[in-house]
Amino acid sequence: MSTAQQPEATMDFTPSERAQDYTERVRAFMAAEIAPVEEGYLRELLALPEAERWQVLPVIDELKAKARAAGLWNLFLPDDKEGAGLTASEYAPIAELMGRSFIAAEIFNCNAPDSGNMEVLHHHGSAEQQERWLRPLLDGRIRSAFCMTEPDTASSDPGNLIATAVLDGDEVVLNGRKWFATGIGHPRCEVILYLGRTDPSAHRYEQHSIVAVPKNAPGVTVERMLPVMGRYDEPGGHGEVSFDDVRLPASAIVGGPGQGFAIGQGRLGPGRIHHCMRLIGVAEMALEAACRRAAERTAFRKPLANLGGNRERIANARIAIEQCRLLVLYTAWLLDTQGQLAALSYISQIKAAVPLMTQEVVDMAIQLHGGAGLSDDHPLSAAWTMARALRLADGPDEVHRGVVARMELGKYGMER
Repeated sequence: MSTAQQPEATMDFTPSERAQDYTERVRAFMAAEIAPVEEGYLRELLALPEAERWQVLPVIDELKAKARAAGLWNLFLPDDKEGAGLTASEYAPIAELMGRSFIAAEIFNCNAPDSGNMEVLHHHGSAEQQERWLRPLLDGRIRSAFCMTEPDTASSDPGNLIATAVLDGDEVVLNGRKWFATGIGHPRCEVILYLGRTDPSAHRYEQHSIVAVPKNAPGVTVERMLPVMGRYDEPGGHGEVSFDDVRLPASAIVGGPGQGFAIGQGRLGPGRIHHCMRLIGVAEMALEAACRRAAERTAFRKPLANLGGNRERIANARIAIEQCRLLVLYTAWLLDTQGQLAALSYISQIKAAVPLMTQEVVDMAIQLHGGAGLSDDHPLSAAWTMARALRLADGPDEVHRGVVARMELGKYGMER
């Protein structure tokens, strides 16, 4: 490694006393408050007729009130007034803990896409936008959605996006169709952050704008909710949304016209670390389930652990989880100490590595559970679906590997 590539500071993943305190408090809250009720909550929700699942069951609000009263609220936000004031590397173990549960992130007001949207509004929103949208999001009174991906173009390349956000005097006019808008089905979703092309003649990375759109604005229509491998993820879900001549004051643009790409990239860096650490929590949950099953279940007069190479599979899963955790922690440390540009390759590395690792670990756990692993009697099929979906969300594997390869080859003079 050349001198220029050496880290400028010594890596130290030892958590501060403050970060360790938050981690232990989250762990204790999850064990005492969330774990005893989560399975019952999920069963109650799924037992409802499909049309009635788009609601907030009382236990969610009860848990959120308890979490906020305990000071376990907005932990993702590196602002000690509105959040916990933790760095990315300090928050990472907390995100991992949340990943062991399907509802914990929401209970602590740290769920996607709200956390990313709150960061955008916190860093780039006007005073008006912060008062109208950020404040109720921070309080957990409303929810939000993020609209970037489009059905009619390869949205992994932002330059392909065709939805528009055109300035017309003192207004901005939105036209386009978006899909896989996470959170759009939630009954409390009130604001959408929409990415649209404002000026096609500008520099490639200065053409787009992000607009804060009231969900009930005239011209905004949720066309349908989209299943992800048969699951709708109620009550938030993912939907297809059309924007037909949606007229808003130009002041609805976040950060100013043409800033959409830069703001979006800033949003995605920490968000990908959060996703990956939560996925490591998912993988840990799956490995624990696999080990318990392998130790307790017998076939052919032997524990499952002693059949068919299962010990090697369990060992490989442990090794893979530890490798990915260290890579994510290193990425978070780079983001904290040297900024997003220095962490760029590593953010793509973790986004390519961690969902795939989690998918493979969960798949191994499903295999050990036999047919039961495919059912909703265990959380594994839903966990597998989540990991598989995240190999596409926030950019497909191929795009992230392309970023890594480009930066590696760039060291040897190859620009493209």
